[in-house]
Amino acid sequence: MHAGHGAHEAPEGREEGGGQEGRGGREEGGGREGRGAQEDRGRRRDQRAEPVRPRRWLRILRWTAVLLAVLLVGTAGAGYAYYQHLNGNINKAQLNLGDSEAAVPEPTPNTAGQTPLNILLIGSDSRNTAQDLRLGGSKADVGRPPLADVQMLVHLSADRSNMSVVSLPRDTMIPIPRCTDPDRKQTYDALSLAMANESLGRGGPGCTVATWENLTHIHIDHFMMVDFSGVVAMADAIGGVPVCVKQNVWSHTSDGHGSGLRLRAGTHPVKGVQALQWLRTRYGFEDGTDIGRTHAQHMYMNSMVRQLRANARLDNPADMRALAETATKALTVDEGLGTVKKLYDLSGELQKVPTGRITMTTLPTVQWPQDRNRLVPRSGDADQLISMVRDDTPLDGHGTAPKPEQRSDDPAATDDGIAVRVRNGTGSDTLAATPQRASAVVQALRDKGFTRASLDTTPTTSAETTVLYPAPDLEGDAQTVARALGIPLSHVHESADATAITLTVGTDWRTGGTYPKTEAPTKAPDTAAVLNGEKDDACMDIQPGYTW
Repeated sequence: MHAGHGAHEAPEGREEGGGQEGRGGREEGGGREGRGAQEDRGRRRDQRAEPVRPRRWLRILRWTAVLLAVLLVGTAGAGYAYYQHLNGNINKAQLNLGDSEAAVPEPTPNTAGQTPLNILLIGSDSRNTAQDLRLGGSKADVGRPPLADVQMLVHLSADRSNMSVVSLPRDTMIPIPRCTDPDRKQTYDALSLAMANESLGRGGPGCTVATWENLTHIHIDHFMMVDFSGVVAMADAIGGVPVCVKQNVWSHTSDGHGSGLRLRAGTHPVKGVQALQWLRTRYGFEDGTDIGRTHAQHMYMNSMVRQLRANARLDNPADMRALAETATKALTVDEGLGTVKKLYDLSGELQKVPTGRITMTTLPTVQWPQDRNRLVPRSGDADQLISMVRDDTPLDGHGTAPKPEQRSDDPAATDDGIAVRVRNGTGSDTLAATPQRASAVVQALRDKGFTRASLDTTPTTSAETTVLYPAPDLEGDAQTVARALGIPLSHVHESADATAITLTVGTDWRTGGTYPKTEAPTKAPDTAAVLNGEKDDACMDIQPGYTW
């Protein structure tokens, strides 16, 4: 990927102590880096490229809905007025803030009439309330656009037999489409390349949804967003959250920075200030980078959800109401999930999947050559992972035989009546484009009777060969072009960016007159850091120099 004209650099982030880290991030302490944190920045950034495992944030999505379902029953005696009060606590926002014509259409139901369910889980780093500010950042952070530092797509298969989760590292450079804030009536122009976490500050979670649809061509049905102040409030309401460290830890540097967290080795319940310290700790966990801090936050979430499940069974109406108040206030959801009843229905769908059929992954990435502190999707592997989710293929290797491709009902024109433009997208950050590649494919099409095939010299790169069409009445024509060249129909998409049928030849097809035949993948690539839902990592590693 290349940051050409219009590429955007993320703004400088404030450290909690007033210093600066890099674009789009914040340290927990300012100024000089402390013991164990003065390691070679390049080596540490290379470590940051390791994917974050998303299991704990997934459980927040799954069990917050479960909790609300239990609370709905537990507070039923309070009557309809209280139920409506809880509904009023839930913050709601528009699902998709992108251009309506760019929205990805809903998938076609399978032969049983079932469709997948896609939910985007967002973790916000907002500092716009007093509670959020206490979690980190300086007063200068108040009022700044929030960043979506946690983004996970939860895909529930059409038959509800399995669930796939794809996490997007916050430092990944991707295109962000044009978004319009419906409240401020402000339009944000598209960015050709920007940090993934910036999308939230461009109108709200609906822009993050639009960004994911633009990146993956997967229709997103709902989003759920949570911030850490809501998480901490729930921890206090249930009496603390157990966390574990493998060694004694003290997050404190010689010049006074660090979160101040001090714990003995083993498992301890944390709440209040200590819970805030746990969530803020960077120096002292794992390698001292944001990756370690994120792992600790995930562990906290996982443990908190277990506590919530246990406490939700209490018979004390006062406790039940307190939990109901806290849980509903912690959420921001799209309008389609904006009631306790709808969350209850969602929890029922999620619980249909056995834990052993839940597969957590992180989008494969590599270091961006233009900035070693940033990442870009890994050519080939990232597209394979996204394609499997889009095609509703289980990531755990336990799927059924590949389904036959569904052809469009739209009648196609004759081959010589179909106009198609061909672009050469065979270049990448590490690979030069194949010379005259688009011209060769144009000739291959003409030899097959597509006499209106023409060359499109628009500069582009693409890991995957695609055929895009601008309107539904051209779907049949686009599929005809794809079939003629052996391109899978899963590579054919409607797109608002296309003004005509446009074939982009990607790095997956650098030679030959027909698309190379490959067997459909049956499991996620190893670079996706695959983690099965039944596996659990329970205790934090401690960074050398931060023990006592």
